[in-house]
Amino acid sequence: MNKIKVLVVDDSAVVRQVVTEQLATDPAITVIAAVSDPIFAMARMKLQWPDVIVLDVEMPRIDGLTFLRKIMTERPTPVVICSTLTEKGTVTTLEALAAGAVAIVAKPKMGLKRFLEDSTADLISAVKSAAHANVTTLKATLAAPAAARPGVPAQKLTADAITAPPTQAMKQTTERIVALGTSTGGTQALELVLKALPRDCPGIAIVQHMPEKFTAAFAERLNGLCDVEVREAVHGERLLPGHAFIAPGGKHLMLRRGGAYYYADVIDGPLVNRHRPSVDVLFRSVAKCAGPNALGIIMTGMGDDGARGLLEMKQAGATTAAQDEASCVVFGMPKEAIKLGGADRVMPLGQIAQTLVNWGNH
Repeated sequence: MNKIKVLVVDDSAVVRQVVTEQLATDPAITVIAAVSDPIFAMARMKLQWPDVIVLDVEMPRIDGLTFLRKIMTERPTPVVICSTLTEKGTVTTLEALAAGAVAIVAKPKMGLKRFLEDSTADLISAVKSAAHANVTTLKATLAAPAAARPGVPAQKLTADAITAPPTQAMKQTTERIVALGTSTGGTQALELVLKALPRDCPGIAIVQHMPEKFTAAFAERLNGLCDVEVREAVHGERLLPGHAFIAPGGKHLMLRRGGAYYYADVIDGPLVNRHRPSVDVLFRSVAKCAGPNALGIIMTGMGDDGARGLLEMKQAGATTAAQDEASCVVFGMPKEAIKLGGADRVMPLGQIAQTLVNWGNH
């Protein structure tokens, strides 16, 4: 099997050293070079093109964002952003995701070496996920017109670690809710879907796998682009129609029924399917609290988080859908949901917004 060839681009010698050492622990990965800025990177890439680039965004001479845009224009290549947990860093990183990066590995200003050493599994997972990314599909998504810090526990926990399996779902009411789960490639896919929604659509609860500190800025960015109001979910608030609520990084988002309305429960808890927030946790709570009043949609992402939860939603009477392979950046989560029989329909990304609107008006 061919190894995944990785190029590390970061102006910090410590980051280059530690990231190279981390990736070298996985036999499926080889670091072909670690350089201090994009100018050195471009010279190295003339000799050998990488499968994945691990890229800092704040660098001298040429910044990572400019470099990323050049790559995505000339020869699209999967890019993992290695970004600082600062306000400026998060905003720049979201611009990088919008420009075509497929994943984020967060790094703090202080205690950097120890933090990176403790995040070996996160980085390796991000690189492998990026290596599977369909950047041609990603480029098409970016060009389309508008229509937790993660970690790895010793045991891969399921949603049973947070809640009991759903029993009997709530009866039909006029209040409806949409639950949407996604991961790799999801930031761009969510933008495409949410920009196409009208203000009178049902309330939407979203889990996008993303590290802490980034989800608030991500929600703020989407809010400036969409007619619907997009915000990071707050514990106890009502999930209103015409609003999209994104699970905070590092917290689980669950649905709670109060009378005729739905509310957000934002809670701590163990990693589920190696994620916090977890799509399975959200979907299970929606199955339990909303049943036939809900629409569940699983979109692009690596792994199987959300597959079992979508099946539970379907068994509780919800309408369910999965994004198709051709339009996914990574056809992992939808594929697993389809294999389990959890999706009523399989559709391209471009049809998801209209499907949501039609369901809400039914």
